[in-house]
Amino acid sequence: MIVGVLGGGQLGRMLALAGHRLGVRVRCFDPDAEACAGQVTELVVGDYGDTAALGRLIDDCDAVTYEFENVPIEAAAWCAERVETHPAITALAAAQDRMEEKALLRAHGLEPVPHMLVESEPQLREAVEAIGLPAVLKTCRGGYDGKGQVVLREAVDIPTAWAELGGAGGERVRLVLEGFIAFSREISLLTVRGKGGEVRHYDPVCNEHEGGILVRSHPAGEAADPAELDRVRAGVASLMAGLGYVGVLAVELFERPDGRGGGRLSANEMAPRVHNSGHWTIDAAACSQFENHLRAVLGLPLGSTRTICTWEMRNLIGHIPAAEELLSEEGLRLHAYGKAEKAGRKVGHVTVVGE
Repeated sequence: MIVGVLGGGQLGRMLALAGHRLGVRVRCFDPDAEACAGQVTELVVGDYGDTAALGRLIDDCDAVTYEFENVPIEAAAWCAERVETHPAITALAAAQDRMEEKALLRAHGLEPVPHMLVESEPQLREAVEAIGLPAVLKTCRGGYDGKGQVVLREAVDIPTAWAELGGAGGERVRLVLEGFIAFSREISLLTVRGKGGEVRHYDPVCNEHEGGILVRSHPAGEAADPAELDRVRAGVASLMAGLGYVGVLAVELFERPDGRGGGRLSANEMAPRVHNSGHWTIDAAACSQFENHLRAVLGLPLGSTRTICTWEMRNLIGHIPAAEELLSEEGLRLHAYGKAEKAGRKVGHVTVVGE
């Protein structure tokens, strides 16, 4: 069996490594000939608009998937017309537009944070008045790891924020202003859905960020009360069923304290792919998110999402410390991505496992 992957970064690399265990060939596609997935699997190099190159990707493929949500819709749709492509293109399109994404989440009971569409500086002022400050202004499309967004703390920040994200070039832009909410933790929920509609959830994860980049994940334990977690899981299952979704979906949530030791979970965003906050599953789950994603898109039985040991995951940002320094820590599993070191870039991660 062969799975084609649009994108050749570290997630494509980890899908390929999971494929080796299953006897599944993973072939990645990327415009960059140095994309790190190419170190462990076949890499087709080409522009996303190059249908001849896309044809080489899908040749003899049983399924196509993608490893990042900013894959051009046209490329994914071209593949979908010729070979099974999962997750659903509708999910990919929604994830690429923050307003569409929030509408989709709300439609399935996953209430997002307060927000308003902004297309001009006067609209930004109206949105600030309605939502309040502090708030964060984001591009509707593009942006990740803290890029494409500006925090507004006072009204005097409005002209600068608009100039940075909306005013350049005089072209019409779509932005979204999101209100800050008081939250105790950011929680991510990873779910996998098979072709037959079976849904399995991984245990919830608590995430910590610095400068908009995920730096540490660890078990969330009791993420809110059990009934609240069940409510969110039901919403995620409903969303996946409505989209005919196949594969892994990550939904990021804010846990809002309610004074009872738990809290309500508000949706932040979704990622229709395998996700950084699920890297721990390689070492600490019965079946990793990467293997389960491949199983799902190929129509194979899903593996257990059970956590099998204690764990903590830390991203390596910018550089990888000396192996002697890292590997002296008991229970540490190093995952280096083979990427050039660069400030702000995820170049690897470690998972520390216990009993």
